[in-house]
Amino acid sequence: MAALRDKIKNSKRWVVKVGSSLVTNNGLGLDLQAIEGWASQLVAMRKSGLHVVLVSSGAVAEGVTRLGLKSRPKQVHIQQAAAAVGQMGLVQAYESCFMRHGVHAAQILLTHDDLSDRTRYLNARSTLTTLLDMAVVPVVNENDTVATAELCFGDNDTLAALVANLINADVMVLLTDQDGLFNVDPRIDPNASLVATASAKDNSLSAMAGQGSSLGRGGMLTKLSAARLAARSGTNTIIANGKEQQILSRLLQGEELGTLLEADDEPVTARKQWLASQLTLRGKLVLDAGAVKVLKNSGKSLLAVGIKQVSGRFNRGEVVSCLDESGSEIARGLVNYTAAEIEILKGQSSNNIERLLGYAGEEEIVHRDNLILIE
Repeated sequence: MAALRDKIKNSKRWVVKVGSSLVTNNGLGLDLQAIEGWASQLVAMRKSGLHVVLVSSGAVAEGVTRLGLKSRPKQVHIQQAAAAVGQMGLVQAYESCFMRHGVHAAQILLTHDDLSDRTRYLNARSTLTTLLDMAVVPVVNENDTVATAELCFGDNDTLAALVANLINADVMVLLTDQDGLFNVDPRIDPNASLVATASAKDNSLSAMAGQGSSLGRGGMLTKLSAARLAARSGTNTIIANGKEQQILSRLLQGEELGTLLEADDEPVTARKQWLASQLTLRGKLVLDAGAVKVLKNSGKSLLAVGIKQVSGRFNRGEVVSCLDESGSEIARGLVNYTAAEIEILKGQSSNNIERLLGYAGEEEIVHRDNLILIE
């Protein structure tokens, strides 16, 4: 337990999700003091060198409050209208809080489809990693205004896990109005005990989960499911009480708060397994000896200069096989360019991409995070 908490303390990239009941102060409008507190903690974490993405619920719940509705509506079109109204207040609150600390925030609205389509997956990943490199704090929410099935069945716990997969996060923190996962529902049994740590893949935990609040869609069951999703990229999950003072800072310091759900695999191993599970080959790239050596020995990205031949018809975000000149497969990965574009770029320096294609794209043909070596 202590060793794992030390690992959390030394992590470099976090996804933090805040639930509706916290953001809206249990339905009494936005809790600006709480939002300011989280912004302050996130800024301190960011200034210490930690990359952090905030996934925030609350748009629909805030819209319900602003529109004077008595409860969360069941009709999808009214939910969408509430989301459109509430998103204005939610973003304004975060923007004001972060700006007071001299830090830029960025609004990212996603649907689950954005992270299942490979091209949009790469676009979203590129945007988020660029923002993190620019010391910006991305504030992610589900695009409830246009989503349909997501509004009925989705939740921001799941979205947070998908974002954790997207950016290869070390830690995902799910802030809720409970202290963590208990062996039985503490609202029913006063003798319930907190589960301090467990494996994210432990299916027996589901029997301990209770129901969510009336404001949000997720309960403890969705948080366990999200932890399992995050674990596929090696992300450890902490479920903790967002009402605890300085909760994020204390977790970062290794304090034993909430429920820590451990990913069984290391991030690199887990991510490779995840990518490998969804690979359908669309083409082939033949590499020169120098590129093969770099990929095998240095763990670097594949650049255009090392590519000799291109075969197949594929689009950005699809999977290709990387071969050496003898025809042996050495790697597979998600490409950042189409087959036609790589045909133009092959053998060229990355500095020539804009001149050759007419736009400035990624420097890598396949980024190392989206590359799997074949052993």
